[in-house]
Amino acid sequence: MSRLESFIRRMTAQRDILDLVCAEVAKIEGPVIELGLGNGRTFDHLRERLPGRRIVAFDRALAAHSSSIPEAENLVLGEIRETASRFIGIDAALVHADIGTGYEDRDAVTSTWLPDLTARLLRVGGLAVSGTPLDHPQLQRLPPPPSVSADRYFICRRV
Repeated sequence: MSRLESFIRRMTAQRDILDLVCAEVAKIEGPVIELGLGNGRTFDHLRERLPGRRIVAFDRALAAHSSSIPEAENLVLGEIRETASRFIGIDAALVHADIGTGYEDRDAVTSTWLPDLTARLLRVGGLAVSGTPLDHPQLQRLPPPPSVSADRYFICRRV
């Protein structure tokens, strides 16, 4: 599969899963955490699907389109592992993490800290959506919608 096809498959999976979980997230109290603002497309999608919801976005550096930048108080720049740790206990309704690189060695390092950070950011019953697996005892993996392959994008509930 070409890298373009893989990207399209990942973006389609991301959209389909976020659309599925946003209906449930709308009923759960707490902010939304966006780990990896990037160019801001997903932030913009979440803002549209969850109007009025606080969305706190994290990234190493600001690279988002000017129309997709959160308010200053909801934008946290720096190493995500460190900056997001300051928000542990925020009781998020949703944590979305799209910080995979496609490089196995780098993503393996991320997998050593991302699942625990995600679990600690979420409220019990909150949902996590990630481009990388979130293997953690407090995160119960949920099946993706039929349009998404089981290994393409991941949904978990904090138990």
